[in-house]
Amino acid sequence: MFESRRVAALAAEEAARFTAEHPVSAAHAGRLAAHWLNGVPMHWMRDWGTPFPPILREATGAQITDVDGCRYADFCLGDTGAMFGHSPPAVAQAVALQAARGLTAMLPGERAAEVGEGLARLFGLPFWQMTQTATDANRAALRWARAITRRAQTLVFRGCYHGTVDEIMLRPGGIGTAIDVRASALGVEFDDLAGVEAALRTGDIAALLYEPVMTNAGMVLPQPGLHVALRDLTRRHGALLIVDETHTLSSGPGGYTRAHGLEPDLLVCGKAIAGGVPCAVYGFTAEVEARMRGVLAARHEEHGHTGMGTTLAANPLALAALAAALASLHTPETYAPMLAGAAALDAKLQALLARRRLDWHVARVGARLEIGYGERPRNATQAAAGMLPALEHAVHLYLLNRGCLLTPFHNMMLYSPVSAADDAERLVVALDACLGELA
Repeated sequence: MFESRRVAALAAEEAARFTAEHPVSAAHAGRLAAHWLNGVPMHWMRDWGTPFPPILREATGAQITDVDGCRYADFCLGDTGAMFGHSPPAVAQAVALQAARGLTAMLPGERAAEVGEGLARLFGLPFWQMTQTATDANRAALRWARAITRRAQTLVFRGCYHGTVDEIMLRPGGIGTAIDVRASALGVEFDDLAGVEAALRTGDIAALLYEPVMTNAGMVLPQPGLHVALRDLTRRHGALLIVDETHTLSSGPGGYTRAHGLEPDLLVCGKAIAGGVPCAVYGFTAEVEARMRGVLAARHEEHGHTGMGTTLAANPLALAALAAALASLHTPETYAPMLAGAAALDAKLQALLARRRLDWHVARVGARLEIGYGERPRNATQAAAGMLPALEHAVHLYLLNRGCLLTPFHNMMLYSPVSAADDAERLVVALDACLGELA
């Protein structure tokens, strides 16, 4: 495809350019290294592929400015947390007002009823709980599933990522996990319905937890009929179906579940749900809620200590942000420019790949896009085999140096309701120029 020597040379050139253009970030990086593991307060912040991370000064709308004054069209958007743009006005205002009235109190806020009603309307599930992250929500959903089914194992798809939940951490890179994951989770390929059925037939599976589109192994789109089949199989074998909408919320209001008529027993969503304020939710059917109450009744305890939940979950600040997001962001009016802009960017990227005669592809779910190398993968194993880390690194650096920020983990792009068509065009032009230099 491209000579490895030229890819390495381009990466070195772009790293040198980044260093020269970011002296203030470099100075900050020196100070950070003295007190933060790997030189950053959260280790993923080191994954940009730059010699040191650009240091954020301001993020507004779909633009980021670093401390060196460099501006970026942001197609990463906080790895989805800022999917609706940075600091949406309604959310920012709600947070500012609430901040003066109390940050946390471990009491249900006056917006709680409104938020519960809004979530029920948006996703079609009547009952909800709040957490701080989707990891927490997934962990709680799985614990409830095991409690109400009295089964020990979770079924997931190979290559999945549902946050830092120990008992399903089948993918490589889980440091210091406390349990033998093989005893708590079973993985099959995303396109392997026979494997799903075989696992469910054992009677040991409490729940199938999955993303409707795999988004953390590249982007793997579902095969036709997959969702109907999964719903039928889980019902037939008495397992719960848990849909993780954290990334596929980009599909439209109510996420992929609402857009495609899925029927989960439980649904999890974090990251962008409250417009970028740390917050996540999990919802469930009336049947599941009744089974939860049965578990609680059997304990003969009136307090809420279930081993789930955290002190700061559902705090007034998160409730205020979530209420504002439900009213102003999770609407057809907000999604319309997102979906239209993403579709236009999709078409431009495909035209570019065709013009360059590259056998790459563009996968899209709503406002989320990803460029993949070679044929579309059917599962995460195929997706992993088709990745080209060195090339990806060089391309990302090239685009960053020309003011276009992509998610550092792979070739993922998000189009927000405040993203500009001119920025999308700049991204395509820069990518075209990069491919030209590599040719």
